[in-house]
Amino acid sequence: MNASNTLTALKALIRKDLILYFSNRRALVMSIAAPIVIAAFFGSLFGAGGDKPTRVPIAVVDADGSAISKAVAASLKGDTTFEVRELAEPAAIEASRQGKVRAAIVLPAGFGAKAPAALMGGGEKPTIAVHYDPSQATALPMVRGLLTQHVMKAIGESMGGPGGGGAKSAFSAPYDTQTFATTSGADRPYNGYAHSFAGMGVQFILFMGIEVGVGVLLARRLGLWKRLRAAPLSRTMLLGSHILSGALTALILLAIIYAAAMAFFKVRIDGSVPGFVGIAIAFALLTSSFGLLIAAIGKTPEATRGLAIFATLIMVMLGGAWVPSFVFPQWLQTASLVIPTRWAVDGLDAMTWRGLGFEAAIGPIAALLFFSALFAAIAIWRFDWEEPRG
Repeated sequence: MNASNTLTALKALIRKDLILYFSNRRALVMSIAAPIVIAAFFGSLFGAGGDKPTRVPIAVVDADGSAISKAVAASLKGDTTFEVRELAEPAAIEASRQGKVRAAIVLPAGFGAKAPAALMGGGEKPTIAVHYDPSQATALPMVRGLLTQHVMKAIGESMGGPGGGGAKSAFSAPYDTQTFATTSGADRPYNGYAHSFAGMGVQFILFMGIEVGVGVLLARRLGLWKRLRAAPLSRTMLLGSHILSGALTALILLAIIYAAAMAFFKVRIDGSVPGFVGIAIAFALLTSSFGLLIAAIGKTPEATRGLAIFATLIMVMLGGAWVPSFVFPQWLQTASLVIPTRWAVDGLDAMTWRGLGFEAAIGPIAALLFFSALFAAIAIWRFDWEEPRG
């Protein structure tokens, strides 16, 4: 073959590969849409400097009731950085443990009397306790810094000053701070591996769900569905068997992942064991029904893989497995509650390092079972029993 013929053959082969790739429009759209959507998401979180930042939810406990402590609480409430809830101390600590607030600030009894004297160097400093959610500890330095600003402002105003601006630079803080990570118990420090295994376990088991969907489509392409439909088996029975087998596979994988987490990284189920098992089963059913849903929508194995990867990345991203949900805009924090992975990650966190009881598992289990039933119903309704032509 001469050089001219070789070049012609090479062009034909390249043209053939390009036509094959770009002819699958579903797979092509997913390949383009995934990086655009994910890049836009992270850009909106970290690159939009002009947007209004998300307000940080905190709790304030005024155990003193003095004019100064009330002024500190009022000043914190007026700060646009915070969304402040005034609670009793037990409720504030529990809100932090459940992740409903980033920190709970406790102004102690006698704070109003001791702080001004301590500012002038004439008395013992009171101690402000700050209970914080350790999975979102990046908010703690900001909380402590702004707390100092508001305390100095309140004391300065009580002493007839302009609001504490001068006192802030001339004196040290008139109080001490004691921080507490709100976990399942004082003797059990926060284990960051627990949250990591929840997020990554959810992500990679969902990827397994892709294989459930692709397996169904490959079986159809090989003609296995025609043979199975010759038997007295309903559509629901045939597809339901794939959901259950996929769920069992997902449950086994999740059990192995958490067994490794417990054996090598000291992850513990400090909450309800039945709650943890319930969430694991519900998530396994979700994974399998999600895979079948993707198969029903994707039509072909090639398009299904692209669609499934795209959908999985979006769900994991919005579920808080990559980036803590508290950095999301407020509207997105609320909207992410309709994402099943948010319930899975939060539920697994609640049963492990947060150490919450079974009642905290009821919501995640119910949400995951609801999405599982919805996905399965749509998949059975939309599934095409014949291989698409062309």
